Amino acid sequence: MSDQTSLKSRREALRCMAFGGAGTLFALAGGVFTPVDLAVAATDRQRAARAGKPLFVQISDTHIGFNKEANPDVGGTLARSIGLVNAMPEQPALIIHTGDITHLSKPAEFDVAQQMLAGLKTAELHTVPGEHDTTDPTVTEYLNRFGKNSDNRGYYSFDHAGVHFVALVNVLQFKPGGLGTLGPEQLAWVSGDLKGRSASTPIVVFAHMPLWSVYEPWGWGTGDAPQLITQLRRFGSVTVLNGHIHQIVQKVEGNVTFHTARSTA
Repeated sequence: MSDQTSLKSRREALRCMAFGGAGTLFALAGGVFTPVDLAVAATDRQRAARAGKPLFVQISDTHIGFNKEANPDVGGTLARSIGLVNAMPEQPALIIHTGDITHLSKPAEFDVAQQMLAGLKTAELHTVPGEHDTTDPTVTEYLNRFGKNSDNRGYYSFDHAGVHFVALVNVLQFKPGGLGTLGPEQLAWVSGDLKGRSASTPIVVFAHMPLWSVYEPWGWGTGDAPQLITQLRRFGSVTVLNGHIHQIVQKVEGNVTFHTARSTA
């Protein structure tokens, strides 16, 4: 397959997912997360309750500023997701946005996104940047609005309800073929962050690009992710969240469960 044909096929695949999805609720029970479609969680109380405690909602790829045929109203689709979260009978503790908040990293796009996300009833929002959020060389626009949790590094960790969350950045150093990269410094930081933690601690890792090889010819993966996954395998429950590919793909490897999210856009 030629590069031109491959790119055309990728565009067509993404176009078929027009207007995206609302998001995914992750409910916690017995240290294990169960994903529930956000639209279902907001309307089917019994199903959401059976899944466990609604700990967080993942949204991704809101692409504020995009206005082409695939979705001429990305603000409207993000507003729909926010409305569904706010309508949930039991609010999640956290919202996780796995990147591409904006489409072109423009200040006005970040302003709109920040204002809209402030409408969530859930007060605690955690984000990582996508490649569309980092088109300015210093990543200033993203960090000015969403860098506080990470001391303007982009990557950081936090704990909530006995779960350890690790936010990573894999969109700043692309490898040949377009694969994401974590880099030695960030991998060393992860090693230190996880050191001494009990293997029974549930771990949630999130980054924009997939942290496993979904389809390398399209750059749907992270070149040095295997080094990260090796560090995670000693934990009994690991959930890895990504966006970027605008579709839901799931995989389980031992105690590690991978989820990619649909775009809201």
